[in-house]
Amino acid sequence: MHTKNGRNDPDKLRVAVVGGGTGGLTLAVALRRHGIVAEVFERTAVLGEVGAAISLTANSVRLLARLGLGDELERVSVEPTEVIYRDWRTGERIAAQPIGSQYRARFGAGFLCMRRAALQQILSRAVGGEHLHLGRGVRHLVEGPDGIRLEFTDGRLHDADLVVGADGLHSVVRGSITDEAGPRYSGVSGFRGLVPMSEVPDLPDPHALQAWMGPGKSVLHYPTRGMVNYLAVVDGPSEWPALNGTLPAVPGELAEHFAGWSPGLLQLLTATQQSDRWALFTQPPLSTWARGRAVLIGDAAHTMLPYHGQGANQTIEDAVVLADALADTPPGEYAVAIERYQRARRARADLIQRSSLDKPSILHLPDGPAATTRNTALREADDHLVWIHDYDAQRPDRGHGIQIDESRDQVFHLV
Repeated sequence: MHTKNGRNDPDKLRVAVVGGGTGGLTLAVALRRHGIVAEVFERTAVLGEVGAAISLTANSVRLLARLGLGDELERVSVEPTEVIYRDWRTGERIAAQPIGSQYRARFGAGFLCMRRAALQQILSRAVGGEHLHLGRGVRHLVEGPDGIRLEFTDGRLHDADLVVGADGLHSVVRGSITDEAGPRYSGVSGFRGLVPMSEVPDLPDPHALQAWMGPGKSVLHYPTRGMVNYLAVVDGPSEWPALNGTLPAVPGELAEHFAGWSPGLLQLLTATQQSDRWALFTQPPLSTWARGRAVLIGDAAHTMLPYHGQGANQTIEDAVVLADALADTPPGEYAVAIERYQRARRARADLIQRSSLDKPSILHLPDGPAATTRNTALREADDHLVWIHDYDAQRPDRGHGIQIDESRDQVFHLV
């Protein structure tokens, strides 16, 4: 049942990962580092994720570096120069903090922005093509005394000891674990875009990560190599009429929503063809992330709003902690490993998830006393990145004693 070093015998542990996104691929890489081979099943025929770009913060970058991926990530990414908060109409810099080398020195790892495709290529190469199965949608899971069987939509079957649901917002695996309410529409929606930097000469500080705040709306954007990635968020509609996450937008709708905003920002929002309108979803905390031989990671367990930029980062934390737990537990004792994983991860993910819920109301304040108070607080804040970015999922005593003031965080932690 064990190798000489006490790790799991890879011939005895059969892990099936449902979902070939950031979380599923990271888990497979992390397990492989422990000598455990996982098979990854992705329902789409071609790897792809929502959004064209991604930002990885120090809390996940240090974990990926330990998996041997640090140099590759550095080659395909850029580091924002600052975090800047701006007034919607004037473009005034309300508050700013440096990132770059100062961030790296503070947190021991970089703040890296890159194309999602580049990250997926790095991860999929590390997994190995023979263990990544595309076009394999899971229809049903059947658990027995000696394992769990995956039934695919094409009629094929696969047997495993453990199934990990890394299948995102509309997780099939989650449905086999709990009948609790799934992700719900948050009441805000957005437009996404990726714009060549050469097309936005009037955008101030294009190499910075920026949050533009205004009445009922906000725009978050950051650089990738030669490009600027943005998410423009608006309040409403009050209900989302579609079963999926997108709806066609009326031509010119994005520009109309942001009429009167700073000309430099409008140049960014109108530089390319308008996207569909995306619903932003959140997930009420689940009472459990596991049942029997099935367990969840990432958005399948804790879908959260994007204001912390922590969706992918928390998925990476989940993946590495789960891999460590499985590697340190005898193969027949999955319940012990899963309980260890949940104990390590749920409180942190729930806190980040909860603290993101009030962000639209903070970012979208109308001009007036409340916005003035917020702006003053932002200028005086100097530590709002610490409790998320300094955390080390493999060394959770790092940063022990940092006090998390959630009332302050509701104002300060916008990235």
